[in-house]
Amino acid sequence: MSRFSLLKKLFLKYKYQLVFTYTLFALEMLGTLLRPFFIGEAVNGLIKGSYNGLIILSIQHIIWLVIGTVRHMYDTRTYSSIYTSLVTKLLSRRYENAEISKLSAHSTLAREFIDFLEYDFNFIIEAFYNLFGSLVLLFFYDRKVVLVCLAILAPVMIISYFYGRRLTRLNRHKNDELETQVSIISTRDPIAINQHYLALRKWQIKISDREAWNFGMMELLVLIVITISLLITVKSTGPIILAGDVIGIYNYILKFVSGLDTIPYIVQRLSSLKDISRRVEFDVEEALD
Repeated sequence: MSRFSLLKKLFLKYKYQLVFTYTLFALEMLGTLLRPFFIGEAVNGLIKGSYNGLIILSIQHIIWLVIGTVRHMYDTRTYSSIYTSLVTKLLSRRYENAEISKLSAHSTLAREFIDFLEYDFNFIIEAFYNLFGSLVLLFFYDRKVVLVCLAILAPVMIISYFYGRRLTRLNRHKNDELETQVSIISTRDPIAINQHYLALRKWQIKISDREAWNFGMMELLVLIVITISLLITVKSTGPIILAGDVIGIYNYILKFVSGLDTIPYIVQRLSSLKDISRRVEFDVEEALD
């Protein structure tokens, strides 16, 4: 069975609610993506004495605001309903006393699937807009900048691949320890409890250290992208460049590097879900039936 088959089953069971909220979020991200362009056009227009760009910017922002407000209100209702239904069915099943510790951990881990649908899948949509949407719009400003951005994707993907493999192993060890938590606490043995939480702390520190190392590597690549892109822009356009175009180019470079920053987070979450899926597969599948 596919490692993410449970996500697929959750999505199919609640497909109408999820498609609606993801559509709203995609429209919201489209508005966010186009905002720097409209700001640049408004600035260029004001320099020339025209208010048309400012009016269009205001209309675009109001539409974006309405969509975002509706989406935020709908999200909470949708995902809280899905989780309540899932965990209620999960905990209502009959278990032996020896399974209670694992069940408690599984009910907590099951929340990770809902969090992925509510937050992380939105990050994936946002990363798509930031990475590829920014490249499309940068193409109309300066094609050389697009080439720089594309060149940096290769090292990012290589780093993310090894980062994901390492995190998969660390998450497995952490979740192994988490599954024993209730059993250890129920013994009321202070030594065993202390050893349990020290073990959890050890694995969490290892995960955090790996995240910190990856963060440093990514930010170095981000610095390279910003520096080279701005140098290319200045040399390509010369001293005569519209202020609005500078705003647009700089903002889309920032959006692109923001998309790069999202890749390690997505890798981290997917590696975590890979291990969780293996543990709660049977329990969650029965709760979904």
